[in-house]
Amino acid sequence: MSNQEIYIGLMSGTSIDSVDAAAITFYDGKVQLLGTHSHSIPEPLKQQIVDLCQPGKDNLQLLGETDSVLGELFAEAALALMTAEDIAPSQVAAIGCHGQTVRHIPPAAGAFAFTQQIGDANIIAARTGCNVIADFRRKDMALGGHGAPLVPAFHRTLFASTEKSRVIANIGGVSNITVLPKNGRCYGFDTGPGNLLLDAWCAKHTGQAFDDRGDWAASGEPDATLLKQFLGHPFISQSAPKSTGRETFNPDWLAQQLTGHTLAAEDIQATLVCFTAVSLADAVKALQEQIDEVYVCGGGVFNDQLMTQVRLNLGVTPVASTGTLGMDPTWVEACAFAWLAHQHIKGLPGNLPAVTGASRETILGAHYLP
Repeated sequence: MSNQEIYIGLMSGTSIDSVDAAAITFYDGKVQLLGTHSHSIPEPLKQQIVDLCQPGKDNLQLLGETDSVLGELFAEAALALMTAEDIAPSQVAAIGCHGQTVRHIPPAAGAFAFTQQIGDANIIAARTGCNVIADFRRKDMALGGHGAPLVPAFHRTLFASTEKSRVIANIGGVSNITVLPKNGRCYGFDTGPGNLLLDAWCAKHTGQAFDDRGDWAASGEPDATLLKQFLGHPFISQSAPKSTGRETFNPDWLAQQLTGHTLAAEDIQATLVCFTAVSLADAVKALQEQIDEVYVCGGGVFNDQLMTQVRLNLGVTPVASTGTLGMDPTWVEACAFAWLAHQHIKGLPGNLPAVTGASRETILGAHYLP
């Protein structure tokens, strides 16, 4: 590969399904995607992460071991991408690693706010021979913010238009939206669950890691009473800034919600699809701006039943994949953390106070030398 200044993004989300690696460069001020790689997470490691996310099952020994093993896995993903794309360490300005979130407690009255991502960046730097930028969220939280979502600043760089007011909807383990009015403003927030509950319920009842294209959900019928109950969760009506994760929406919460209901498993899956779609669509419809178009990225874009429900609930507002804007929806988040690494190296802010609630803009992340 030619002598370009390259940034690599490593992302493992709430769904804990894989490590996504993306290499980007900048040409004429625009982001150019050079290559991608998806690295599977072994089941034993995934279970360790799930245990760390559950108070009572977490412990210091497990945290330390998983932090190190994840550091090795992230390094493997970066090296695999570098090998496939013929990228030398000397060409990589920095690797931006999101890490794996194991606890996220956003600011709330009477609560101590903190966030914890693991995946030892020292190991990544040592194995790859590259600069690594990690720990992106805690500086924003130190300034009173939620430390999430962080992708809206990148969405603005990539997708803003002066002709159309857009929403970029990221449906990963949880869902969030970035609002990009044509007047140049930018804000956003988490809207609620995404694929996390869908994947967990599907795995429990079908043995499959996810509901391929939403076909299983399509075989069921959503239950209006249960959907209303889901939508009654306080987070759904909470004012922004707001962020959520596995601490709030998880299989244990779902089991509690299902007490007293005798529905077929596929009907519950269909209801969960509607929960994700309606909570997202309602958030868009409640915006003060008139939205001209919605573009979706993240794994949810490949769930046909979920996309159908999003379109139904948004009515006449057009809904499409970010692929129509030139960015494959699978890789938007990994590219975002490559971009955040670029922001850090260049001494530029990475957060948006209008999104996170922080008191000011700031450079995000800590720098780990090879």
